[in-house]
Amino acid sequence: MLPLLLHLLALPISNAQQSRPDGDSSSPKLWALLVAGSNEWYNYRHQADICHAYQILHKHGVPDDRIVVMMYDDIAYNKENIWKGKIINHPKGKDVYKGVPKDYTGKHVTPKNFRSILLGLKEEMRGIGSEKVIDSGPNDHIFVNFVDHGAHGILSFPTTEMTVGELNETLWLMRERNRYGKMLIYVEACESGSMFHSTLPRDIEIYATTAANGQESSYACFFDETLKTYLGDCYSVNWMEDSDRANLEEETIEQQFKVVKKETNTSHVKQYGDLSVAELPLSEFFGNKLLLGASPKYTMGKFWSQDAVSSRDVPLEILKRRMAHNSPDGRIVAFQYRHLLQKREYFHNFFKKLVLTMVDGSDVDPLLLFERQDISMTQLDCHTKMVHSFSELCFNFGKNPYAMKYAYVFVNICEQQLPVEKMLEKMRTVCSGEKRYRNIL
Repeated sequence: MLPLLLHLLALPISNAQQSRPDGDSSSPKLWALLVAGSNEWYNYRHQADICHAYQILHKHGVPDDRIVVMMYDDIAYNKENIWKGKIINHPKGKDVYKGVPKDYTGKHVTPKNFRSILLGLKEEMRGIGSEKVIDSGPNDHIFVNFVDHGAHGILSFPTTEMTVGELNETLWLMRERNRYGKMLIYVEACESGSMFHSTLPRDIEIYATTAANGQESSYACFFDETLKTYLGDCYSVNWMEDSDRANLEEETIEQQFKVVKKETNTSHVKQYGDLSVAELPLSEFFGNKLLLGASPKYTMGKFWSQDAVSSRDVPLEILKRRMAHNSPDGRIVAFQYRHLLQKREYFHNFFKKLVLTMVDGSDVDPLLLFERQDISMTQLDCHTKMVHSFSELCFNFGKNPYAMKYAYVFVNICEQQLPVEKMLEKMRTVCSGEKRYRNIL
């Protein structure tokens, strides 16, 4: 068991469930935790998605004191942003940054804080950011929206990562401590289906949908020629623009899932967990305030699918588009493009060497470890140790997102049930040497 999770388990329930002063505790209250787990300009779309999600909840009546936002907050006033103080999530779209509460920014956007906030651990968050937590009770409804890079069994944060084992433990703690009545989770990340496939039960009133299955990339969309970055992610754009158009009192979560699944034709949108939650109207999580006037009706599907690109190829695609427009800094951009390809090739060779060393002397065929396998994850503790050790000793996933493309190999290794500590010692030896490149995007 992980030290942090043992710590969370040891905390008294009274610390996690403070009194709730705003009304009848028997009626469901709506809570939301919105997380953009990345930083830097090329990841503009992640914070744009989360800001848009906030605007949907806010305008439908979910009070700000029940919405917690985690975002690095380096986009609105970024030197690359010609529209200072504004973020858009759609071409020629409205500013979605205005009014967004920046509860936890910069170094405070971490998995540890994410779990403490979701569990309502006020003492753990004292002196950090706004100190706001999900102070929910046994009848309340919680919406969690996470947007960032991901891999098989991993969700990335700016400087570290959260594994499927850690998320699974947190959700079970929520259940054991009666922290919710029903929970809805939307995840935008590559291989995001792996965070729930075979681990999220169907009878604990948690329902999750993901931008992709457990073996494929999610996709970015809406490249802006002026800002020179992508404004949104296909799955996120689809559920939010559907929410902007829909009557939330009438449309159910299941109906939205079907709309998003149909419109997101670049990856396989998946659903997991308790399907009975999906029978509820969207208003049970997004708010029930009726709006006057029509929301913008954007053209979806075909309009952006031609523009969509695998999230893992976004850094390359941005550079390619800049080269195609013969920009004044064309030579510099061309060098950056070639240099990024060199970095990726270097990492591929480094990782291959690492894996061969780790399984050397065992009966495992290393070639099979590099094959993507549709398997259920059973060795969650091994996986968590392997992932965090690699991120600490070798290449930090948050700062080297391209490394996440290969993280599925750790799942395959752990499922072989080889001695974990012995493999970690070999990892430590290989990764102790000097590395030619860093910041491998």
